[in-house]
Amino acid sequence: MELFSPSIEEGLTLAQRVDPKYAPAWQGKTPQAQAALAMYFLPHGSKKTFLGPTRPRVIKWYCPFASQSSLPSGHRYCINVYTGCSHACEYCYASAYEPPQPAMKRDFTRLLQKDLADLERFDVPAAPIHLSNSTDSFQPLEASAGHTRLALQRILDHRRRFTSVIVLTKNPRLAVELGCVDLFLKLNSSQPGFLIEVSLAFWREDARHEYDPGAPSIQNRIEGVRQLRRAGVPVVLRIDPLFPRLASTDGKATATYQDWGLPQPQNIEDLEQLVAFGAENGIHHIVYSPAKIVQPRMRPLSSTMQKMRSLYESVAAPERLMFRGGSWRLPPSVQSTVTGPLLDICRRNGVPAKCCKQNLIETP
Repeated sequence: MELFSPSIEEGLTLAQRVDPKYAPAWQGKTPQAQAALAMYFLPHGSKKTFLGPTRPRVIKWYCPFASQSSLPSGHRYCINVYTGCSHACEYCYASAYEPPQPAMKRDFTRLLQKDLADLERFDVPAAPIHLSNSTDSFQPLEASAGHTRLALQRILDHRRRFTSVIVLTKNPRLAVELGCVDLFLKLNSSQPGFLIEVSLAFWREDARHEYDPGAPSIQNRIEGVRQLRRAGVPVVLRIDPLFPRLASTDGKATATYQDWGLPQPQNIEDLEQLVAFGAENGIHHIVYSPAKIVQPRMRPLSSTMQKMRSLYESVAAPERLMFRGGSWRLPPSVQSTVTGPLLDICRRNGVPAKCCKQNLIETP
């Protein structure tokens, strides 16, 4: 029987050695599926007792750092098309491990094709694929390199291997200008289909200039979203991250961002405008998360984020900031005051809202 072919036996043997923190992604699967996942994701020649999903070249395990107990996302893929990002967003979580300058990946085309061939060879079950978690898929480099378009075309060629295709970008208009709309629509022709997640956390240009210094202007992104929606491309709006609004007494602020030499990132009026824009353009849903202060890889905090950390310490008092996963975070009691107003606005406008983690786990 096919079940007992050498490749299935080898895969099941590998699957028995999967690191316990990833094991839930294998549980409940058929023997064929367990073997296929092991053959694709796990290193074949390793001498280690427990194996993590480190084998694929380009089409990788969604998050190689997180345990399935804390991030129960199951089997899903990620392609980080480039390394680094020219948008240089001050709060970017990927600055903890990505280089600061954008670059193409060596042998990207050849390695992408080898991974796609392995998905077919091992008959790996279909799963969602995300582009890109750690670097913008449509940063300016895409205009000359074209690796995001190439990856999406190859994914379309192997569409049955992917339940859904999700692209994350701050540059939707560039995607339109590069002629990708028809490709998006083809990727969306089967269900659950295709989503492009557009990050638009600010409504005022002074805030965008401070916190998203290399990203497209707000108006540029607004027009990009409108063009995508007019063409029938499903869009998710990421009002992400959310920053705290400072405490007030009798309706008057006791402190302002200007006290720390920073422009206010978001006020209630900004959030109202962002949600209304999303509702007017028929977005699929909104994604949000509280902003973290990320310690960049092998370099100090920028002046902006040093000021922001000091502000966060004041906002959190008398509690302390939590340091986890390479970043400082507000305590849970304060995070709820950051996210609560956005959720109220979304409810009033009839727009679904999902926290970043929930959004990931619920992507079919």
